[in-house]
Amino acid sequence: MPASNADLMITILDHALLTSLPGIATTLYAVKRDVREQAVLLGLCLAGSGIGAMLGFWAFYAAPLAGRVFAVALPVASFVVSVWALRRGASDRRLLKELSQPLLLWILGSTFLVFLGFMYGGTNIPVALGGTRFSHPLPTDNDLPQYFSEWFFKHGHHEVAPPYPGEWQSSDRPPLQIGYVLAQRPFYWGDPGLDYQIVGVLLQQLWIVGVWAVLVSARVGRGTRGLIMMALLVSDLTIVNGFYVWPKMLAAAFFLAASALVLTPVWAEVRRSYPGAGLVAALIGLSMLSHSAALFGLIPLMLWGALTGRPRWKWTAVGMLVGAMLLVPWSAYQRYGDPPGNRLIKWMLGGAGAVDRRGAFETIIAGYRTAGWQGTVHNKLANFATMLGAEPARYWGGEALKALRSGDIIKAIFDARAVSFFNVLPQMGLLLLSPVAMAIAYRRRRQYGEEWTFAINALTIFLVGCLVWGLLMFGSEDTRAVIHTGSLAVIVLGICGAVSGLRATFPRLAVSIVLIRILFALALYVPAYHGSDLTPYRDYSISRAVIAAGCLLAFAIMAFGSRSFRLANREEELLTNLRQERDAPSPQAV
Repeated sequence: MPASNADLMITILDHALLTSLPGIATTLYAVKRDVREQAVLLGLCLAGSGIGAMLGFWAFYAAPLAGRVFAVALPVASFVVSVWALRRGASDRRLLKELSQPLLLWILGSTFLVFLGFMYGGTNIPVALGGTRFSHPLPTDNDLPQYFSEWFFKHGHHEVAPPYPGEWQSSDRPPLQIGYVLAQRPFYWGDPGLDYQIVGVLLQQLWIVGVWAVLVSARVGRGTRGLIMMALLVSDLTIVNGFYVWPKMLAAAFFLAASALVLTPVWAEVRRSYPGAGLVAALIGLSMLSHSAALFGLIPLMLWGALTGRPRWKWTAVGMLVGAMLLVPWSAYQRYGDPPGNRLIKWMLGGAGAVDRRGAFETIIAGYRTAGWQGTVHNKLANFATMLGAEPARYWGGEALKALRSGDIIKAIFDARAVSFFNVLPQMGLLLLSPVAMAIAYRRRRQYGEEWTFAINALTIFLVGCLVWGLLMFGSEDTRAVIHTGSLAVIVLGICGAVSGLRATFPRLAVSIVLIRILFALALYVPAYHGSDLTPYRDYSISRAVIAAGCLLAFAIMAFGSRSFRLANREEELLTNLRQERDAPSPQAV
């Protein structure tokens, strides 16, 4: 039976509460211990939530009964700790109000996407709808966590899970999203498919908390922060990969929270703190336990941290210990619980998609040996050509424009969706003007100094991340560097840096480009179509459209602040004038 709007809202709020309670408890305890840096607190919130989910996974693996007991005990204990912390000193109202903002943005952003996704119905086939609503028919990767969570929920470790169709083993994909589902599965799920879909959307939308942590720690202005949040929420990247609930935006959320501690001025303090080492390692480990493609962003982030302030060896040792505590149990499961567990790595990095018992290193070496020098160079160039969109007629919307000229609007929309789904630079679109604007207006960099610095940092990670990604991906026809094979966090940072760079140089142009991107994305993804015949759906829900629009408006108001965007801009202009007066030479010096 299709779910009503009230059912959807209640389900969203229920799962949002269960997902966030361990993180809220961790954050409030840290506030009680006098931690005041927002980026650290938001990182602790995500780490607490993710570690709770991983503990839930291992509890169910040990025994389904133990998992059920843990699943009930976790929110109860989190609630008790939260109340205790509030009564014993975690009462900084201003700080708690600031911390509640990304939490509310997360709920609003998730509700917007859920109601946008189900605008034409489909609550009775939610997982299947996730693979077709905003794109061409996608593979069933979004169903993998649900399939294996059902198995562990019933059987634990007593039997090895049968492979998912396509010979995917339980050890082939990291387990964090499975852990989140298991930790909430013992509570009443009226429709398991719908509950799973909504949990998945909430998890993918955790990027909102991660990006907020980055922007707050980078000290960018309110207007810039709002523009970036809106540019990301209403974008191809987050709409498609947020409703199609493979755990790639979940990996991005933890990686972005780690970036907030390494990529911004907060790093100067974090690299001197042993708890900071544990937090960075925990966030990186949880990102890897969400999806192994996080590796493509991890390498440039580690290089950045080493070059901008290498921590002491004891700090590194603490981080490695915490990371090992998270990753080693899963590696042991891959090796002994359901071996070999390395199919994805062998496929993406070695070009061997067939299931066999060879080790990852052996397979990668064999793949490069078979390709030879000439084949390897060709594959790497093909990776970068794919990122750049080297075939303009296909990748830069030539086919979509041709269909539009002929009056085939539906085909034009699908072609445009495909461009944004597969290729990085076309995905960036008008934001590619940002480096040009920054070069032209280089002398203006002091007017919005924080925005300029953050743009340079974020775009650097984006470029180095793409370089690492293109070099590591094997590059055969089925392992090219299309967007969904890489780290989505790297692309998110690219969008953040591009918007911030435009804001630092041509603020009005930044607003115009973000607005155009939002309108274009809505034009692409509000409509829905049947499968292969591309027939538009006619039966849509006005009430769900209104709820989605209301959540989008509320998200925008909260992202920009309680005052209007114009007032926010005026405030930043006044601050800029004060900075210029401060930096100007005195008359006596002249």
